[in-house]
Amino acid sequence: MIVTVTLNPAIDHTLFIKDFKWGQTIRASQTVIGMGGKATDASWILGELGYPNLALGFAAGNTGEQMEKMLQMRGCQTDFVRVGGETRTNIVVISEEGKGQSTLVSDGLEIEESHIQELNKKIVTALKKASCVLIGGSVPRGIDVSIYTHMIKQARAAGLPVVFDASGPGLKAGLEGQPTIAKPNIDEISELTGRKITSTKSAYHAGKMLQEKYSTALVITLGQAGALAVLPDRAYRIPVLKIPVVSTAGAGDGVLAGLSAALSCGKPIEDGLRLGFAAAAAVCLTPATADCRRADVERLLPQVELIPYSD
Repeated sequence: MIVTVTLNPAIDHTLFIKDFKWGQTIRASQTVIGMGGKATDASWILGELGYPNLALGFAAGNTGEQMEKMLQMRGCQTDFVRVGGETRTNIVVISEEGKGQSTLVSDGLEIEESHIQELNKKIVTALKKASCVLIGGSVPRGIDVSIYTHMIKQARAAGLPVVFDASGPGLKAGLEGQPTIAKPNIDEISELTGRKITSTKSAYHAGKMLQEKYSTALVITLGQAGALAVLPDRAYRIPVLKIPVVSTAGAGDGVLAGLSAALSCGKPIEDGLRLGFAAAAAVCLTPATADCRRADVERLLPQVELIPYSD
């Protein structure tokens, strides 16, 4: 059983528009609803791929109920702590003319210390039947990022592999817990190291330094340059698959799903990388955040290349 923990989940509403201008009514040509929040995204993807998983975290209001029902309809188990406020609704705006996409993010949870304690109890119980733990996303207001350090150390002490993804201070806090694998992007690595990362070579050196410092394998996403997996004794460059991209929202969370699926089954990281990047590409084929089709993942899987990398 893969256990995912999302402190600040969301539902993403994606709008496809021709152009955006202030002061005008803008009509969307297409509107779709998807999952939001890194680990819940991964749970949604894992459910589509047929991997049993339990999604934990905080949820509130009608949006929180809708989010849980969406996960359950994909075959995921859920056990969220109900808190005050309202689960986030994010807005993803995509240009029909290929000018790019942007995400408007909100924050609506109201969390008390008793809620944190309740979640910790649920995690302790879940660890007893877990095969892998996936933790990721932003940290809601009122919670210190050190919660990531604690949760990851807790899972590692139980002998479980941990996949982790967060940004900013949350990324550093999580790495201090020494997860098995972390998945930062090139901008997050630049911020963490204080160095401007502009190439695969500089990403490799920064990743190797962080890998040795935190005893954590790193999968660094590089945008159009693909990704770089920096493992303790080897590294791989992973080119971008040539596909017609509809939306990239949630694609990186496909990588998280693939990695956690492999680790939960005791398979090599290479298997997780292949499945993860196939899932990421499959997500890009759909308009909704983190949505994908199992048939697309299976079709794309043989196309994923792991090219050994050395400096």
